[in-house]
Amino acid sequence: MSRRLLSCCLWCGREIVESEAGRRRRYCRQSCRQRAYEHRNSLKGTGIPADSVVLSAQEAADLADRWFAARCAAEDVATAIGEGAETEELKALSAILLTLTREAERLR
Repeated sequence: MSRRLLSCCLWCGREIVESEAGRRRRYCRQSCRQRAYEHRNSLKGTGIPADSVVLSAQEAADLADRWFAARCAAEDVATAIGEGAETEELKALSAILLTLTREAERLR
């Protein structure tokens, strides 16, 4: 049975791997599906659109921290290129940047 990669969980942002058969999954785990359901129900009657993303102050701060770390890593790559860094150093810095940006794209 072959496997395919669906972009990411609609709740937590993790990558979803699933089989070819059946409907595509929207959530990586049942707990993410449940949190999304609870979120949708908590917005009923508030005037906030159902597709809105509501983050706690801590979640927003964590997201900002992840993006700051990714920006700093990008600046490190740019500085290394400007200083004529070796290929191996650039590969290592790029790997760090890629890891940080993947982490930063998670909302929760």
